[in-house]
Amino acid sequence: MRPAPGGWPRISSALYYDDAARAIDWLCRAFGFEVRIRVDGPGGRVEHSELTCGDGLVMVGDARRREKDPYRRSPGEVGGGNTQSLMVYVDDVEAHYLRAREAGAKIVSELETVDYGPEHWADRGYACVDPGGHRWWFFERVRDPPP
Repeated sequence: MRPAPGGWPRISSALYYDDAARAIDWLCRAFGFEVRIRVDGPGGRVEHSELTCGDGLVMVGDARRREKDPYRRSPGEVGGGNTQSLMVYVDDVEAHYLRAREAGAKIVSELETVDYGPEHWADRGYACVDPGGHRWWFFERVRDPPP
């Protein structure tokens, strides 16, 4: 496999929100994402954005941009359903949890350690839902697998 284009991860995801501009602000405040690029269109609609978390990247856009992408839907438009959940590794999951909770994230799974046994790894993390209805998992590695 050839290397990914410079500055891009091998894989990234796109999320659609009813109000992407508001979602971008919230994701930065609550989860610590940083805006790498934001392209605004007519009526303040977000045409394209890229938010980073370390070397990870997620794109955020408006669900209402249907003339070009008729498949776009926010979780609110489909009864809260999600076709994906995003998992992000952070350096300090306890601090991240408190920050997200304070910003209004709906915590759906409290902090817990998931240990797959001595032959595998252990992570500590939590799950939450953002104001747009997207489900997120945030974890910190607490034990690496043996070599």
